[in-house]
Amino acid sequence: MVEMRKQIKVWFVAARPHTLSASLVPVLVGSALAAAHGSFAWILFILTVLGAVLMQIGANFTDEYADHEATRSAHKYLAPHKVIARGLLSHGAVRMGAAAVFGLATIIGSWLVWRTGWPLLAVCLISLAVAYAYSAGPLPLGDYGLGEVLVFLVMGPVMVGATYYVQTLTYQWMVLWVALPVGALVAAILVANNLRDEEEDRRSGRNTLATLFGARAVRAGYIGLLVLAYLCPVVLFLLGKAEPWLALPWITLPLALRAGGLILRGRDRDTLHRALKSTSALHLLYGAVLAVGLFAEGMGRG
Repeated sequence: MVEMRKQIKVWFVAARPHTLSASLVPVLVGSALAAAHGSFAWILFILTVLGAVLMQIGANFTDEYADHEATRSAHKYLAPHKVIARGLLSHGAVRMGAAAVFGLATIIGSWLVWRTGWPLLAVCLISLAVAYAYSAGPLPLGDYGLGEVLVFLVMGPVMVGATYYVQTLTYQWMVLWVALPVGALVAAILVANNLRDEEEDRRSGRNTLATLFGARAVRAGYIGLLVLAYLCPVVLFLLGKAEPWLALPWITLPLALRAGGLILRGRDRDTLHRALKSTSALHLLYGAVLAVGLFAEGMGRG
């Protein structure tokens, strides 16, 4: 029993639970918008959350074994989730774990496609391909400076739009507007992560926006992503397309200013790691508050 608990704890660490909000927030926001438009089913919401989180865990497992397989771990800080390098799990076990998790996500996705319609199939296939190919395969996409762009698109407009479609079987332009802040902030998480790991990535030959364009340009891009996130609700309000409830995410601005300050002045790993943690917290809090604002706006119209 003790050994089983140890194994469960190791797999839990390998799943990188601190990253899972990145897949939870798009589902939360897309579902809240659907509820605001009068369409919401709990079973669809729960299964969409499970599918998205499993996909994220599968991507994390894939990153772990692919990173170790490419021998880049020798050049990197030995983080707690580096279970292979720490000798806690074998390369084969993590690879099998990734396959099992992706398999479960595929089963859930298949049921959702059957339940809602074939347009969702394209989204599921794209998400699965990106989750795997980001770190693995002959041309890992994350090694060619595509990480931030892919994360912005897939975990912003694609996931929010797919979640909205699952609940409503429709799509409208408002989905894109509420998805942009979600995509911007999840991309900001990756920017902070890659800025922190810039020196390690240079040594290992991994190309990210930080290694390609330098820290100064990436810091400016990070601030631009924050500005986009807070500008979207204002634009919607000024266009008369949203009620004041949609400005609720502005209460998270102090956390955004803190994270931005750490990014701008951070030059050491510890400071940039705190910036990464602050950005992750900002993404989760902003998404939760945005979902509340969307729901409240829908209740007001009802």
